Amino acid sequence: MKKLITEVLNIKYPIIQGGMAWVSEAELTAAVSNAGGAGIISSGGRTTEFVREQIRKAKSLTDKPFGVNMMLMAPNKDEIFEVICEEKPAFVTLGAGNPVPFFAGLHEAGIKAIPVIPNVKLAKRVAAAGADAMVAEGMEAGGHIGVLSTMALMEQVLPAVDVPVVMAGGFADGRGLAAALLMGAAGIQMGTRFLVAAECKVHQNVKEKLLKAIDTDTIVTGYTLGAAVRGIKNKFSLDFVEKENNGSATKEELIKMATGTNKLAAVGGDVDNGMVQAGQSLIPLNKIEPATVIIEKIMADARTTLHMANDIEI
Repeated sequence: MKKLITEVLNIKYPIIQGGMAWVSEAELTAAVSNAGGAGIISSGGRTTEFVREQIRKAKSLTDKPFGVNMMLMAPNKDEIFEVICEEKPAFVTLGAGNPVPFFAGLHEAGIKAIPVIPNVKLAKRVAAAGADAMVAEGMEAGGHIGVLSTMALMEQVLPAVDVPVVMAGGFADGRGLAAALLMGAAGIQMGTRFLVAAECKVHQNVKEKLLKAIDTDTIVTGYTLGAAVRGIKNKFSLDFVEKENNGSATKEELIKMATGTNKLAAVGGDVDNGMVQAGQSLIPLNKIEPATVIIEKIMADARTTLHMANDIEI
């Protein structure tokens, strides 16, 4: 049997917090780790100085393991990589690029390498290259997504590799965690669920938008650009998809239209003209609570669900 992510990272519960650009900072990271999960600082769009500061701040707020997410499309990724190796968080998740060249340096620094993968081909590649674990993310997730659903990924990735696989994309409650564990996953990663954590610094307008959202309120932009992004339906996203689908804007115009919209919402609070990145599981987001309350409820519901599964006969 593969290890759970709890064994890989020496954490209490098999829950990782997703690395969300402009959102995942030291306070949320430390809160999730202190609650028994594994928090993650996002380096996307950030300076090297910011990343170093956030790692050190998180260390001052928790003595539990936490990680940093590297966006491999970032122009300063090599400089951020150097900072990470110097500051030595417990692990690094890597996405939006080829993670393999970074494994050796991370391992040399004593840091676990956990790439984010969207399909079986890449899963096999990173497993063979020495990944300590991986996050398989389905298209139900918020932000940048692939083309396979979480269930399809679980059914195909889990039996294909021998390293622990954390599932991501649409997880928001204990039943989801139980389902992933029953199928052989090492744990789950959640991003959107933690947007309404009390410690999350995303703009209050975003939190209120998410609390009012229903299950059908997400939309995917950028399919024709090869860079699909899931977020909440609003003025920006609906206008973008209309232009994308009817061909009234060029690729360059669409890219310009989308640039900076994540920060506009997450930091600036403009939930009409910004891209409010969020996954499909929105109904469970019904109140603002501390990360520890979110995690403990998920674990309690997961235990109940797993206990019920013992009574099923087929």
